[in-house]
Amino acid sequence: MSAVVKLEAIQKVYDSGEVKVHAVRGISLEIGRGEFVAIMGPSGSGKSSLMNVLGCLDRPTGGRYLLDGVDVSALDRNALADLRNRKLGFVFQGFNLLSRTTARENVELPMLYGHRRIERREMRERAMHCLEIVGLAGRAGHFPSQLSGGQQQRVAIARSLVNEPQVLLADEPTGNLDSKTSIEVMGVFQKLNDQGITILMVTHELDVAHFCKRNLVVRDGRIASDVPVAGRSMAEPELAKLLEAEQAAKLAG
Repeated sequence: MSAVVKLEAIQKVYDSGEVKVHAVRGISLEIGRGEFVAIMGPSGSGKSSLMNVLGCLDRPTGGRYLLDGVDVSALDRNALADLRNRKLGFVFQGFNLLSRTTARENVELPMLYGHRRIERREMRERAMHCLEIVGLAGRAGHFPSQLSGGQQQRVAIARSLVNEPQVLLADEPTGNLDSKTSIEVMGVFQKLNDQGITILMVTHELDVAHFCKRNLVVRDGRIASDVPVAGRSMAEPELAKLLEAEQAAKLAG
């Protein structure tokens, strides 16, 4: 399995006046194509700083980062933005959808910022294809206020896919969702991963991390543990069990 993400002794130091904060302390890491990795750790552990480096949103202070074979540290700002737009997709806890823009138009947005000019017809077709992938083609003309939280997150996932990224970065994607909707969203991620998409997900929820294939724990800026998930949870049976329990509770009531 070839590495799509390779970190070599990555460091991130923030200069806060007289104090230097060592957020990431020499992390070396390889993530192969098609992996599904949960990144966990307590507040202040360095996982968010690590995620920002992985997402090319922040440059490391030291070390080397290779994304799909490209040395990120050697790129200027414009080249870095272009690489980020082509190689990475982002999903956030807060959905970040434009309220006065339809689901389809929200999904089209990343294509407006790419280096290659895309015709309007192709943009619509690609956006609709991504909405179909997440099961929301029938809601393409709806505004975010007309969608549930889970549906809004599905739109955000579709938006992250529209430029066909090598790696999908998800930052607490279930943080604003209830248990049932969280499982549904994790089911979407599992299906995407089954199709070969590499996914890195920051989460503080152990049950959510159990849907991934590999759990990486960061503590004090270092990797404290990195293990495959044993007895991995699968979304469809977990959702079926939850619905069965809800139905039993209703009958008992």
